[in-house]
Amino acid sequence: MNKGTITLIVVVGLLGLIAMNAMSSFNGMTMASENVDGQWGNVETQYQRRFDLIPNLVATVQGYADVEKETLIAVTEARAAALGAMKKAGESGDVSEFDKSTVVLGGAMRGLFGYTEQYPDLKSNQGFLDLQVQLEGTENRITKARTDYNETVKSYNKKVKVFPGKFWASLFGFEGKNYFESTAEAATAPTVSFE
Repeated sequence: MNKGTITLIVVVGLLGLIAMNAMSSFNGMTMASENVDGQWGNVETQYQRRFDLIPNLVATVQGYADVEKETLIAVTEARAAALGAMKKAGESGDVSEFDKSTVVLGGAMRGLFGYTEQYPDLKSNQGFLDLQVQLEGTENRITKARTDYNETVKSYNKKVKVFPGKFWASLFGFEGKNYFESTAEAATAPTVSFE
């Protein structure tokens, strides 16, 4: 073999390795991006579960007490606002408004739970207690789903921010994804009053 043929084989071999690396990086980033989207879907599923439980909780409370309607209305309105923000976040990818609406919803629900401390006869109702337990379980599921989402985002971001993935990510248009972060209001501990 002459020197030109050897050079051509080496060049073709190097180009083949680069093409395989590019293809592997693209496929890996695409799958990681899909995993992030899937985990966000899991977060939405858990929030949807919460939204589905709240009307049952409100109906149960209304069946046993016709007082404190402002609290019940606030929970219902906060639920509707959070559901609308969740749908909007799913379409736009911007979770900031959704985060704010869930803080409002959480505050309204804390008011509802504080109300039950003032009226112990409501707590004796087994249906109400069961719904409270389900709601608490839902909150735990939401926390787990958000944690899983952030872990998936971390894995994805490593692929698109570390060399050589960073090179291929910029070439193919992949960008880092945002972590799920609490709003500033969520950092303040809730105050429970039994007055």
